[in-house]
Amino acid sequence: MTRDFRLLATGQGLSWLGNAFQTVALAVAIVTTTTTGDGARDLGLVMAVNVLTLLTGTLFGGVWADRLQPQHVMVGSDLIRFGATAAIAGMFATGGYHLALLCALTVVSAGAGSFFSPAMSALKPLLVPAEDRQKANATLSLLQSACGVAGPVTAGITVAAFGAPAGFTINAVSFLASMVAAALIRVRAPRGPRSSVRRELSAGWREIRSRDWLLTNLIGASVYHIGNGVILVLVQVVAFERLGGPHAIGWIAAAEGLGGVIGSAVGMRFRPRRLLFAGLLALPLMSVWAFAYVWPGTLAAVMIGAVIGYAGLLFYDVAWDTSLQENVPHSALGRVSSWDYLTSFLAMPVGNALAGPLAGRFGIDRVLTVCAVVLFAASASMLLAPGCRRLIRTGVPAPEADHAPKPLVPAT
Repeated sequence: MTRDFRLLATGQGLSWLGNAFQTVALAVAIVTTTTTGDGARDLGLVMAVNVLTLLTGTLFGGVWADRLQPQHVMVGSDLIRFGATAAIAGMFATGGYHLALLCALTVVSAGAGSFFSPAMSALKPLLVPAEDRQKANATLSLLQSACGVAGPVTAGITVAAFGAPAGFTINAVSFLASMVAAALIRVRAPRGPRSSVRRELSAGWREIRSRDWLLTNLIGASVYHIGNGVILVLVQVVAFERLGGPHAIGWIAAAEGLGGVIGSAVGMRFRPRRLLFAGLLALPLMSVWAFAYVWPGTLAAVMIGAVIGYAGLLFYDVAWDTSLQENVPHSALGRVSSWDYLTSFLAMPVGNALAGPLAGRFGIDRVLTVCAVVLFAASASMLLAPGCRRLIRTGVPAPEADHAPKPLVPAT
């Protein structure tokens, strides 16, 4: 791998670890600072503010990722997030908790973060030769999965020993590390003339509509994320009430991380000609994980389902990222990626909000069963588009001026 890619991987690895500290520290800080009953309300409000800010800023982040050098956008984003997170650490360290201030700092941090993700998507394919992009995507996916396993454990120990402000401080420092790594990246992206934000957003959407595989995946992913949003809430309840409480939740999280590592490792070595098709065949495995909570409903079965499901999910992620990088002109990649992120940010909270009412009316097991079917059906429906079945891995970048459909396997 190239020097620039190693810099990105190092900075992102530290940042992904730091995010785990933020998640743990935020919950602990709010619950221990507020009075009984107010903790859940305040934490829910802060989380909602975070999601709404991401929803608002993501599309604009995609526009600026395609206008500027993406690493410059990343540096600015990390600098702002460092300042906001350091301020949160200072607020809790001095005992001056104010919900309004915390929400305002969350808006600043999440707003900057909404620019970071599309910029990183635009930067990744520039850092390695075209034929190595799948391996690079799998490497980053593997690193993120490993951080997802190690981060929460380390964060829990640290916050328990030194308090929530220490967790926020570590996350702030991780943003500095990511910023320095991005600033040292030398590669430069070609950039053309600008137009209005509205026109550039419309151009990004036209890139999506012109490719049936891309539009079908975004629509299917929206339905998938609604079902998954319901599942992610209810499985926590099942794990806590039926499978052993916090102990079970920890083991399941470790199994999910292991599955992610396996899926990423497969994505690093398995290079089928029809990569997106292979990824879509693996994605429905997530329904195995969801249904395992219902039947047979044991901790061992759920852990096995988690390994299987998350291996399929992470392999699909590698296939999806690589397909975007090879078949979308780089000049529009930030905007296309921002539309991709938007479907997740919009659909997942809808599922989260529906989980409680649906479970209260129909019962947890029934809802989980239906949602497992939704995951399977949404994943399988993407294969209805001819492009999803026939798109081939080319190993070369998409031509900038060519908006025609990309190379397909001849119909038989």
